[in-house]
Amino acid sequence: MELIQKIRKNAAKNPMRIVLPEGNEERMLKAAHIVLEEKIARLIMLGNPEEIKAEAQKLGVDIGNATLVDPLTDERRDLYADMMVEIRKSKGLTKDQALELLNDPLCFGPMMIKNGDADGELAGSINATGDVLRPAFQLVKTMKGCSIVSGAFLMFVDKKFGDDGVLVFADCAVMPDPNETQLAEIAVVTAKTAKAIVGLKPRVAMLSFSTKGSAKHPLVDKVTKATKLAKEMAPDILIDGELQLDAALIKEVGELKAPGSKVAGKANVLVFPGLEAGNIGYKLVQRLAGAQAIGPVLQGMAAPINDLSRGCSVEDIVNMVAVTANQAIGMI
Repeated sequence: MELIQKIRKNAAKNPMRIVLPEGNEERMLKAAHIVLEEKIARLIMLGNPEEIKAEAQKLGVDIGNATLVDPLTDERRDLYADMMVEIRKSKGLTKDQALELLNDPLCFGPMMIKNGDADGELAGSINATGDVLRPAFQLVKTMKGCSIVSGAFLMFVDKKFGDDGVLVFADCAVMPDPNETQLAEIAVVTAKTAKAIVGLKPRVAMLSFSTKGSAKHPLVDKVTKATKLAKEMAPDILIDGELQLDAALIKEVGELKAPGSKVAGKANVLVFPGLEAGNIGYKLVQRLAGAQAIGPVLQGMAAPINDLSRGCSVEDIVNMVAVTANQAIGMI
C-alpha cells in the first residue's frame, strides 16, 4: 500500500532508535532484517547477544547493524536502578527490587527511553499487553498536558472517504468510558498522531448518535462538551461535533445536517465516544468492508511505546516499527 511505503520512507529520512525487548523472537528477527535493510530505524535488540546472533544465523537473516544489549549485564543497570527508585519512591521501591525488575527486557526498554538511550519501543509479539504497557505507564508516563493514554488505528478504506481512503480511529484500545475532558484529550492527541504518522491535515469528527442537537441525552452532552474543550485545547486543529457517522463522512449528509462545518462530510479523524463504539467500529470496518487496520498506535505517552498482537506477522512488525519511528520524529 502506497501510504505504508510513505510511512516507511519517512521514517528512513531520520532513523530513530527503536528498542525491541523481544530480541530473539523469530518474527522480530525477520522484521529486524527488513527494518535494517530499508534503514527504517536504528534498532536496539534486547536479550543475550550470543543467543540473538545464533537465532539470526539459523533463520538466515542479517541483523549486523542492530545494537544488541543484554539487560542482565549492561553497564547502565546501576544508573537505571537509581532512576527507578526515584521514579517509584512513592511506592517504596528499593534498589535491589529495581535491579531485579531490570532483568526483564520489558522494564529495561522503558528505562533506556527514560534515560535518553532510545527513542521508542515496540513489543508484544510474545508478551501480553498488560506486561508491555505496565512498565511503560509506570516509568515513561504520559506526555505533558495529557493525563491518559489512548489507542488509535490507521484505517485504509475506500478512497472516497477521508484523505484518499485514509482515516484514523480513536480510542479503539484503551479507555473504556472517557469523561468529557479525557475525550477532548483523545481528540487532540489523535489529530497529532494523524499528522505525525500519516501526514494528514486533521479534520476531527467527534462522533455521537446525534448531529448538532438532533437528539437529547447525557451521552450526547458528553460529546458536545468534549468538542468545546478540545477546541479550547487546540484552537489550530479543525474539530467539530457532535456528528453522526454519516454526517462526518458523507459530503451531502454533512452539508444537510451541519451546514458550514469545515469537518462534516470530510472528516479524516473519527473520535468515538467510548471504547465499546470505537473497538466495534474499527472491527466492523475491517471485517465487513475489508479495510486494512494498523494499530493500535498508543498515544499520550511521553515517548512512543507500542504494543503488538501476539498473532502479528513480520510485515505487521515492520510497519509498526515505522509507525513508532514516525511518532518519535513527531516528538522532536
